[in-house]
Amino acid sequence: SNFIDDLRVYVRGGTGGMGYPNLGGEGGRGGDVWFVARERTTLKSIREKYPHKRFVAGTGANSSVKALKGEKGKDCEVHVPLGISVLDDDGKQIGELNAAGERFLAARGGLGGSLATNFLPCKGQRRTVHLDLKLIADVGLVGFPNAGKSSLLSKISHAKPEIANYAFTTIQPELGKIMYADYKQISVADLPGLIEGAHANKGMGHKFLKHIERTKQLLLVVDISGFQLSMKTQFRTAFETILLLTKELELYKEELVTKPALLAINKMDLPCAKDNLDELMTQLENPQDFFHLLEEEMIPENTLEFREVIPISTYTGEGIEELKTCLRKSIDEQAEQVNEEYRKKKLLLLQTSK
Repeated sequence: SNFIDDLRVYVRGGTGGMGYPNLGGEGGRGGDVWFVARERTTLKSIREKYPHKRFVAGTGANSSVKALKGEKGKDCEVHVPLGISVLDDDGKQIGELNAAGERFLAARGGLGGSLATNFLPCKGQRRTVHLDLKLIADVGLVGFPNAGKSSLLSKISHAKPEIANYAFTTIQPELGKIMYADYKQISVADLPGLIEGAHANKGMGHKFLKHIERTKQLLLVVDISGFQLSMKTQFRTAFETILLLTKELELYKEELVTKPALLAINKMDLPCAKDNLDELMTQLENPQDFFHLLEEEMIPENTLEFREVIPISTYTGEGIEELKTCLRKSIDEQAEQVNEEYRKKKLLLLQTSK
């Protein structure tokens, strides 16, 4: 695949320099290995540039008559994409890098030789770590295969995802940016299509769901005429599709259902779409009244509260501008809410310090 979202690398801090016993000289400390978040970097580019996937920092300088205190070894800086979780070999998260310029100390250099170490240098820290990428985007498109997510992304942004009329067209995340007249930009991620059982890692399961964790808001994209993956699977109405998507998110990680969410009802150009939409809106007003129509295992613990429900057609362009406006409004409201909470917290800290 062209897209890599997990890379295993070896890191080793530099060995310290030799001490100088006769004059009490201290060797330089070994260099450190740092991961530094950098825009326009990918895990694929790291693998291509460093096929051995080994990063070793420089050795500290020995103490000498001319320089009793040896110089520190050269640091090794590895540029990594934004949205990286650093995991140890046991899968435990030891760090994360979300914004450009953020740094993580991956391997510390060893101490130089000194009186404390009998003037012998120490080796640097060494370990194998996983760089696990979770996309960071304002909006994550969520939907079953063939719901029209790729078509929608191409309509609202400058992205050019692969589009075809069969399931599983998207096999790797696609990022696009919506550009507004006042130069505001909103990043949108089209993520590989979910299927029933994704939470249990069926299909692209966890590979898909982990990326949703790093989006601020969800945009569910649903086919108004329903969805059927194949002849062997059951047909699902638009209402059932929404509940199944909610269930998959909930089973993977309950907090995903608490994210702000919007709903785009796609393919409104199809025959009977208007009647189907009227029925769906009735069901969404009181979803509990229609739970009896479904198998018990399909029903989520909590239903998603949609900020907006927008009927669209990626084929005719109906509702696309309205959707862009709604996304902008929702993102701005969320930002204002975060700022307000921050201001209240600051005020509370000031009051308690007095």
